Amino acid sequence: MSNAHFWLSEAQFERLAPLLPTDTRGKPRVDDRRVISGIIHVLKSGCRWKDAPEAYGPHKTLYNRFVRWAAKGVWVDVFHALAAAGGPPAAILIDSSAVKAHRCAAGGKGGSAGRQSAVPAAGARPRSTP
Repeated sequence: MSNAHFWLSEAQFERLAPLLPTDTRGKPRVDDRRVISGIIHVLKSGCRWKDAPEAYGPHKTLYNRFVRWAAKGVWVDVFHALAAAGGPPAAILIDSSAVKAHRCAAGGKGGSAGRQSAVPAAGARPRSTP
């Protein structure tokens, strides 16, 4: 497995396994460790679900599992269980400083052309006489 991808270790997945839902109907779920690793990769990298590496399986599976488990409250339960286990604060701290912005939020209308300030410079003569 490539170093560029995120993979849960066996020990990490063993901590998560009891917190995962077991009430599945129909076809059994595909490898939970692979799918959860893919979900974490997408969330950490900020890429689109469609751009998730193929090593994690179909992007639709990653997205559907994330959304369904979010609606069931599985991710909240996982977070609370891992936070309650303790550890160094840096390991359980949520960093909200990386906020994604839409690509059109980079600049205003008309591009980055320089504009003069509406406030006249101190001590400058007025441009027109009354």
